[in-house]
Amino acid sequence: MVDELRIDKWLWTSRFFKTRSLATEAVNGGRVHLNGHRVKAGRLVKLGNALSIQRSSVLFEIIVTGISQTRRPAKEACLLYEESEKSRLKREQEHEIKKLASATRPVPKRKPDKREREQLRNFKQKQ
Repeated sequence: MVDELRIDKWLWTSRFFKTRSLATEAVNGGRVHLNGHRVKAGRLVKLGNALSIQRSSVLFEIIVTGISQTRRPAKEACLLYEESEKSRLKREQEHEIKKLASATRPVPKRKPDKREREQLRNFKQKQ
């Protein structure tokens, strides 16, 4: 069992990012903070560290509870961290808001034809 692991590799094994290069890009881009500080991809993660991970519009506030060197199934990966209750509730509220917003959006009865698509393109380019 390993006691510490690079942060980019840990994010990949815990399935926050699909590839390790995406995890590295997120860490170097400042979307991942370790114990409240911006870090580089080579920083080592230890048990008990606090991570805040910004993935698209979703923010995860977690505590590291396990370290694995290999990428495991999602059910096992979720055992590597514990998300704070505040973070989880906020994510669920944002999800509900997005769900309600998409339900109120009008749905067209058909796809625009070639002429209508061209008109839309021209309209968007003018703005």
